Amino acid sequence: MAKAHVLTSRADDFPRWYQDLITKAELADSGPVRGTMVIRPYGYGLWERMQQEMDTRIKDAGASNAYFPLFIPQSYLTKEAEHVEGFAPELAVVTHAGGKELEEPVVVRPTSETIINDYFSKWVNSYRDLPLLINQWANVVRWELRPRVFLRTTEFLWQEGHTAHATYEDARDYAAHIH
Repeated sequence: MAKAHVLTSRADDFPRWYQDLITKAELADSGPVRGTMVIRPYGYGLWERMQQEMDTRIKDAGASNAYFPLFIPQSYLTKEAEHVEGFAPELAVVTHAGGKELEEPVVVRPTSETIINDYFSKWVNSYRDLPLLINQWANVVRWELRPRVFLRTTEFLWQEGHTAHATYEDARDYAAHIH
C-alpha cells in the first residue's frame, strides 16, 4: 500500500513545509522561469474572493480603479534616486523590442509610484481637483534573489492605492478612515 504524502515537519524545515503545504493544497506550482509561479484554480479563486472584498472596501472609501502601463521608461525611476537604489538589482529591463534597440530602456513595473505621480501632476491643476483617490490592481515584476511561492516571487499580483489631498490633515484623516 502506498504511503500518503505527509507534510515535512514545520519545526524541522519551515521552507520545505511551506512548499509542501502549497503543493498539497493545490494552490500553485513553480513557473518555468525562476521565481515565477502558476496559480492553480483553487489558489486563484482565493485571490479573486480576497480581491473582490478589498475592491469593495476601496470603492466604499471613495477611490476609483485605474490602470497604468506595465512598461515604465527607465528615466522615471532615475528621477527619484531612492527608487533606483532600492530596486536596481530587482529590475527587469527591456532594451530591445520589435527587433530593434529601444531609444530608452524600459523597466517592467517594479512598482508604479513614479508613473502614477507623473500623471497625478498632469491631472491635478488646482485644489478643486482634490482629493484624487486612485487604486490599481496589476502585476508587478521584481527579480527576486530568494523567491518563495506567494511570498516573494518574480511576478506577483498587486494592489496599490495612491492619493493626493489638499492638506496634510485631509491626507491623515483619509488614511485613518481607510485603516
